[in-house]
Formats: sequence, C-alpha cells, structure tokens
Amino acid sequence: MNTVTATQKPKTYRCVVSSDKMMKTRVGTLERLVKHPLLGKYQRKTTKYMFHDETNSTKIGDVVEIVQTRPLSARKRFSLYAVVEKA
Repeated sequence: MNTVTATQKPKTYRCVVSSDKMMKTRVGTLERLVKHPLLGKYQRKTTKYMFHDETNSTKIGDVVEIVQTRPLSARKRFSLYAVVEKA
C-alpha cells in the first residue's frame, strides 16, 4: 500500500511527460539505470506514472516534478508539483 500518512514525507519524482492525450491527466516516464546482478552491465528501466494536471499546462517532452497524493483514480496517485523545463 503506497498511501501517504501524516508522519511520512510524500515522494517526489522528476520525470518527462510522455502523453498528454487525457483531460487533466498526464503520463510521466521516469528512466533509471540498474546494474545487472550477474553481468555487471547497466540497463535502462522505465516506469510510467499517471499524474493530475489541473490546468492542462504540460505538453509532451516537458520535465516536471510530481508529488505523491491520495488516490485520485484507479491508477492516478501523483499530482503535478512544478514544471522544471518546457519542451
């Protein structure tokens, strides 16, 4: 269960907007490097986060910061915190 309680600090992530086709909802892609346990090579892993954008201000390619909130829908658990860089 990934809900935020009163004592926990909400998680924040910096991701790139990969979809803006929905109203007030965006999809952000977070890319990270993970070392393979046996071979030692680094692999790119991506995670998609759906987040709430009340004003529809972000577009594809924007770098944004998102913050964890209460569940807003079945898959949406983050909200837009700040736009770091416009595309």
